[in-house]
Amino acid sequence: MSAVREPGEVFGPRFTLFADVLSIGLATAVSCLPVVTIPAALSTACAVLRGAGEDRPATAGRYIALLRRRLRAGDLMAGVIVVAGVLLCAADLALARAGLPGGVFFTVAAALIGVCAALVALRACARPESLTDWPAALRAAARDAVRDTGGTALILLAVATSAFCAWMMLPLAFLVPGPMALALTAIEVRGRGKGAALQADLTR
Repeated sequence: MSAVREPGEVFGPRFTLFADVLSIGLATAVSCLPVVTIPAALSTACAVLRGAGEDRPATAGRYIALLRRRLRAGDLMAGVIVVAGVLLCAADLALARAGLPGGVFFTVAAALIGVCAALVALRACARPESLTDWPAALRAAARDAVRDTGGTALILLAVATSAFCAWMMLPLAFLVPGPMALALTAIEVRGRGKGAALQADLTR
């Protein structure tokens, strides 16, 4: 995105991007209401924001146009798997707290597995492969989660911050998907940059 303010532009491109992130966040929140559309909605938001770095418009209109082409069987199945995983994790935690032997250990283990799975899923949404191939995006995201532990920690911090903001002021929950998608996209672009730099060093 160009950093030069156009003639007659009041706020400048950075403020315009901020406004676009909020509008995309609101559109993403509405698109997530059917629940099974959550992966496609977040992935689309990341794709639109990624295009802002290539001087493509990052607007709610472009987001909606791209999302309409995303609601395929594979995208909806990804949403079903996410919902099933969340319900399974919640059921396991409920059983672990019911006084079963080894319940404390099982609770910790289930929570760690759930957090790791959520971080990989979020990284997958930011991958370009998620637009066409969810399994490939998940494989790449799992590799990124291990290789780029700093980026994974940043995602965890972004999730915690978003949850805290939504808890402090519930209406903010409808705007959280935009900044979250921006954070995921920035971390994914950062990881690509580090990978390209490492590959350049190895080929010298």
